[in-house]
Amino acid sequence: MRETSGTSGASIELEHLTKRYPGAPEPAVDSVSMGIKAGETVVFVGPSGCGKSTTLKMINRLTEPTGGRIRINGEDVTDIDPVKLRRKVGYAIQSAGLFPHMTVAQNIALVPRMIGWGKGRIGDRVEELLDLVGLDPGEFHDCYPRQLSGGQQQRVGVARALAADPPVLLMDEPFGAVDPITRDHLQDELIRLQRELHKTIVFVTHDFDEAIKLGDRIAVLRERSHIAQFDTPEAILTNPADDFVSGFVGAGAALKRLNLTRVRDVKIADCPTVTFEDPPRTILARLRGSGTNEILLLDGRGRPYRWFSRADMTRVKGAPARAGTPVSGSVAGDATLRDALEAVLTDPAGRVAVTGRHGEYTGVVDMETLMNSVRELLEADRLGAVEHPPALEEIRADRQEGADGGGRKA
Repeated sequence: MRETSGTSGASIELEHLTKRYPGAPEPAVDSVSMGIKAGETVVFVGPSGCGKSTTLKMINRLTEPTGGRIRINGEDVTDIDPVKLRRKVGYAIQSAGLFPHMTVAQNIALVPRMIGWGKGRIGDRVEELLDLVGLDPGEFHDCYPRQLSGGQQQRVGVARALAADPPVLLMDEPFGAVDPITRDHLQDELIRLQRELHKTIVFVTHDFDEAIKLGDRIAVLRERSHIAQFDTPEAILTNPADDFVSGFVGAGAALKRLNLTRVRDVKIADCPTVTFEDPPRTILARLRGSGTNEILLLDGRGRPYRWFSRADMTRVKGAPARAGTPVSGSVAGDATLRDALEAVLTDPAGRVAVTGRHGEYTGVVDMETLMNSVRELLEADRLGAVEHPPALEEIRADRQEGADGGGRKA
């Protein structure tokens, strides 16, 4: 894996940010004030038409504000050239928005070329970013968008947004147009990227589960982008400010908390492994000496390939690559426990392989591990409620503040 270095995140301050459209009786965004810390991921979530995308677009002035100020790292950007501002703020949208007549490399290189980077520097940056988002530079460098799947296009879109190494990345429902499985993988990739890059990310979604999974803090927005609650996912799940926020949390708050813990944070078991290229006698000896009922066959790149059990020993007959049960799915280390639980529940043996950045095998998570983690979460919630019960006055004050549109700030 390449060492990744560069510009880290920048703080963002919105001060009474407002957008009025001519002829509209009410502002689309009404005096929004919020502070976003450098290097954190803040997710805007709210009903359709509440102004969350408009608020996002005012940060890089794709939509010009009609009132208020925007400060990035303390610099007031409200009055500077908006084109120069957009070159310093990465922007990723739904369906990637790639230029169809440009190759993948040309799409990624667009902003660096506009701001005057040299050809060699651009070439190195394109290769670095393709590797960073999990696409083989040799395979994808000269492809056109039409040759890519939806998930691959979104990865290129993220790479393009990061090309000039901006401190801020704005993402407007970037994964909304892909299938649920691809969306989960893209979310995991974004979490991994953020752990490496420490950008400031402002992310818009209508999916509260996605907000919980990705956000360091979540801004639940009412109409006209009034802040109903601005807090950590844990705080919103355990203490929603009012009925409006509770509606977004929905039923099963305890289950939703599984989106707050990553697979890499729990005990990952090991499973004996061999490669399918190993001779049958090696596979059989490994299984007999393992003390377990099954081993995992890996392909030539170290990725999970087939589960091989004691019952399969009689069926090897010189072709171990065709014996056993194909690995039907895996989860990344950055996946959530909820992702892992869904994978385990659909696996006949109640376990799932865990993989690293390039799909390589790193371990196994089973139902027992997941259930122990759920019990620990519930016990922590119970102890927290006993040791730190919220005062009645605090609850009333929070709910009144939410009703007034001010919300809470962490």
